Amino acid sequence: MTISALSVAQASHVNIHALGRDLSIEHVWINPENTAAPLLVFMHEGLGSVAMWKDWPAEACAALGCRGLVFSRYGYGSSTPRPPKERWPVTYMHTQARDALPALFQALGLQNEKPILFGHSDGGSIALLYAAMYPDAVQAIVVAAPHIFVEDISISSIEGARRAYLDTDLPAKLKRYHKDPDSAFWGWNDVWLDPEFRAWNIEEYLGSIRCPVLAIQGENDEYGSLEQIRGIQRHAAQTRLCIIPDCRHSPHKDQPELMLAAMVEFIRNPSLGFACEGSWDEAR
Repeated sequence: MTISALSVAQASHVNIHALGRDLSIEHVWINPENTAAPLLVFMHEGLGSVAMWKDWPAEACAALGCRGLVFSRYGYGSSTPRPPKERWPVTYMHTQARDALPALFQALGLQNEKPILFGHSDGGSIALLYAAMYPDAVQAIVVAAPHIFVEDISISSIEGARRAYLDTDLPAKLKRYHKDPDSAFWGWNDVWLDPEFRAWNIEEYLGSIRCPVLAIQGENDEYGSLEQIRGIQRHAAQTRLCIIPDCRHSPHKDQPELMLAAMVEFIRNPSLGFACEGSWDEAR
């Protein structure tokens, strides 16, 4: 059964108190019976949800021999929606890392585990912040197309997404993955296009990360330059880079085999270096 089907038929909800309110968080477990296996936690992008991952988390867990936890953040999927008039603060990713993620782990009885975090885009930024804020709570992190500062290319693409949401059938498409697509879209889009968000930057946190880091990005990422992952390595020297050719903002969709190959090698040998820049073939 696919993750997309699971999200509709078998997703569970857990109640947490975070961000100053009571929230219901949608989540799906993969291979929960394999209690001796590492736990891989999937953290979605700015418009993502449990359902939007589709089959990829299950495929990744099968290849890696991991358990998996997939969840939708507040405002996404079938988790508690964002009230229409609420605008997220510039620090929304900080509070997700500092408050919401620990509350979720506590509610699910995972407070004594050291998971591997996989974060895509905004989820990658939250994973970096969590690993910096709680350096002893994470085994390793993999981030795909993360953001550590704001670039013109990011704002341009997010402005394009705003036009698409207003002028095309994008709301109907997002309805497949979110109970309230306006909650998901405007929460993300409004804060990224807030003029104050141009100064958002998490580089000062990166030096506090102690676990191994794999930072992956497509050469053709329309939401950020390669300076995003190169900046992570400058501040956290244990970071390995994997730059994937012919790949845009979602490596797990555009180049899933290369993405998974990099993750498998990293998670099996997190203390060993490899050269992935240019193409995965060169690294092998």
